[in-house]
Amino acid sequence: MPNPHATAEQVRAAFDDPRLANVLYHDWEAGTYDEKWSISYDERCISYATDVFNAVAGEDGQPYPTAMELGSGTGFFLLNLMQGGVIKKGSVTDLSPGMVAVALRNAEKLGLDVDGRVADAERIPYPDNSFDLVVGHAVLHHIPDVSAALREVLRVLKPGGRFVFAGEPTKIGDFYARKLGQFTWWLTTNVTKFGPLNGWRRPQEELDESSRAAALEAVVDIHTFDPSELERMSLGAGAVDVRAVTDEFAAALTGWPIRTFEAAVPQEKLTVRWRMFAYHLWLRLSALDKKLLARVLPRELFYNVMVTGIKPSSPVEL
Repeated sequence: MPNPHATAEQVRAAFDDPRLANVLYHDWEAGTYDEKWSISYDERCISYATDVFNAVAGEDGQPYPTAMELGSGTGFFLLNLMQGGVIKKGSVTDLSPGMVAVALRNAEKLGLDVDGRVADAERIPYPDNSFDLVVGHAVLHHIPDVSAALREVLRVLKPGGRFVFAGEPTKIGDFYARKLGQFTWWLTTNVTKFGPLNGWRRPQEELDESSRAAALEAVVDIHTFDPSELERMSLGAGAVDVRAVTDEFAAALTGWPIRTFEAAVPQEKLTVRWRMFAYHLWLRLSALDKKLLARVLPRELFYNVMVTGIKPSSPVEL
């Protein structure tokens, strides 16, 4: 059953148990996760999900008849890909019962053909050769044994099936994103203690709970990746036609302070005008990343890494 409010004692226990930490943290976040990360199921996120998918995997093979999302969270990637015509029938899996429940509720509201299971990525509860596609967004860095999970992904894929994982943090990108986030949180929570800015301060108990969540977040974020390393791991799991690409540099340098600021202030202060400003700024900077910076900067500098690969159609291809 979902556990939406981890105690301080549970948080301390989770520091020595990454799987427990993942369950506690993601159950904790499930009810507000979409709001926290500005996740929606409209044209904005449909376009984002399909653009990310096509950037690494292309449009061949669409629509995929069956697909599973590994570590689905609230279903952001799978459900938006389904709405974008990339996938027909979907399955959501997550270690967190709370996240699976929210993902299935979101799918029902959207009228999508989706089932779901609570699942450990290193022991996926589906038979061999079950899916045409496996996807994941911001999931691999939470998994203790990524190589074991990738082998499981190849097992449940049909021969010739594809996997696509996106939204994974690079080693360099994670470093500057965390530093920017930490500084923004410190600055916002301290400046709002004083004078007329006090109205921008969240209640202390909410800030304390967010700090406990942040402590858990530091435990569940186990890995960062070099793009070449992720390619090697995928090849080692048995995939062929492996390719990793990166995105978000200027967008990440601005996006992480904005996201942290939004988490540190009362939600009612974030007007529609502010949200539209932040979104359009992100769009402009993402375009700069794609059209210019990706051509001149090493891929290791960008925040996100995406990887795709295919299960060989026969053992001969291994």
